Amino acid sequence: MSPTLLSYGDLAVASLLVVLNAALSFWLDLGLTRTVLVAAIRAVVQLMLVGLLLKTVFALASPPLIGAVLLAMLLSASYEIASRQERRFAGFWAYGIGATTTMLATVLVIAFALAGTLRPDPWYAPQVVVPLAGIILGNVMNGVSVSLNAFSTAVVRERTAIEARLALGADRATALKPLQRSALRTSMIPIVNQMSAAGIITLPGMMTGQILAGMEPVEAAKYQILILFLIAGGAGLGALAATYAAAWRITDERDRLRLDRLQQK
Repeated sequence: MSPTLLSYGDLAVASLLVVLNAALSFWLDLGLTRTVLVAAIRAVVQLMLVGLLLKTVFALASPPLIGAVLLAMLLSASYEIASRQERRFAGFWAYGIGATTTMLATVLVIAFALAGTLRPDPWYAPQVVVPLAGIILGNVMNGVSVSLNAFSTAVVRERTAIEARLALGADRATALKPLQRSALRTSMIPIVNQMSAAGIITLPGMMTGQILAGMEPVEAAKYQILILFLIAGGAGLGALAATYAAAWRITDERDRLRLDRLQQK
């Protein structure tokens, strides 16, 4: 079955559901009417612009252009990570930790996928690299931002207990390890839930899209399994690196807690 091409009229019909939500918000006095409509308009504009951009990128298949797109995605993710923190590190570190750990995890997972399973020809094929980077980067960003926020919040909350451990002779790694474990568990809950629910409670978006595009359901399931495993690996690596980097930054070489390096949002 060939994929069904959507017309702008089809999208206009689907938009009636958003208009219905906005109308219900107005009727029930939820205060979300403008927010819903603006979000829908932003989604349309952003996705159409991205579609036009990717059409050009795919046509040119230029490694420098692909690299520029990936860099822009990474910078946006770094900004989002910093903006989601209730307490973030001061100065460069507000963005540096998130950017570095996110890039590290994303690059490692994408390289693993390109070399080990997907093996596109050429290896930088934009039809593979850009969508793959988008889905991996988005989930790594979530893992890093959740783990950093959970860790920094816990450090402030448990300040007395941490300083007591340090005063009793524990080094910074030992004193902060319980908080790191808790932050990592929190960051992994979304991907664990996603894998647990896949196929029983929900059909993931990628699998649904491929089936709608005409791919055999079993083949679509294989690709979805691959993506879920890549997401889990990337989110775990990113969160692990982020919590260790944060633990290093929140203390100094003399094993002292340095809350002065955090700033309230």
